[in-house]
Amino acid sequence: MQRRTLLAGLGATLGAAAGAALAVRPAVAADSAVLDRLAEPGTHAIMRHALAPGTGDPGTFALRDCSTQRNLDARGRAQSRATGAMLRAAGVRIDAVWSSQWCRCLDTARLLDLGPVVEEPSLNSFFSARHRRDEQTQALRERLAAQPPARTLMLVTHFVNVRALVGETATSGEIVVFRLRDGRVRPLGTALVPA
Repeated sequence: MQRRTLLAGLGATLGAAAGAALAVRPAVAADSAVLDRLAEPGTHAIMRHALAPGTGDPGTFALRDCSTQRNLDARGRAQSRATGAMLRAAGVRIDAVWSSQWCRCLDTARLLDLGPVVEEPSLNSFFSARHRRDEQTQALRERLAAQPPARTLMLVTHFVNVRALVGETATSGEIVVFRLRDGRVRPLGTALVPA
């Protein structure tokens, strides 16, 4: 899909940390409408972790050892902070932040500074274990469906997880706003502070 500029005037309020423009896919109404949708019942945000150069993880990957993983670089850390600033400036209320247990996701989630971060295994990457895709995505749907309708979550995860849940691709740091209703996920639009 092609992108277009979103929230052009908001960049000034974000300062140097978020000096880049925000983007949204054209399926969403203009301006801040996509972020405003997060106030609607049953609506959440899923974010691909911020910029962490490379693809996949080294063969020495260990879940609790960040030195064995692909991690955020300085641009990714700045992107995470700027994204949190964007959401706060837009008045978005997030009730809980759930994250994959991968270090680059946990770091992104914490740097957003939107509240305490809860590790959620159903958000863990299945890039190297594609056979877990359907089962894991269904487990996430069920966890989301069990939330009170007025509760708004920020989910921080990986490219493959975003694609599996909402059917959209996401670049590093991109947020997809979506609605879950009657077990069905409907993407409503995206927002991005580029790295």
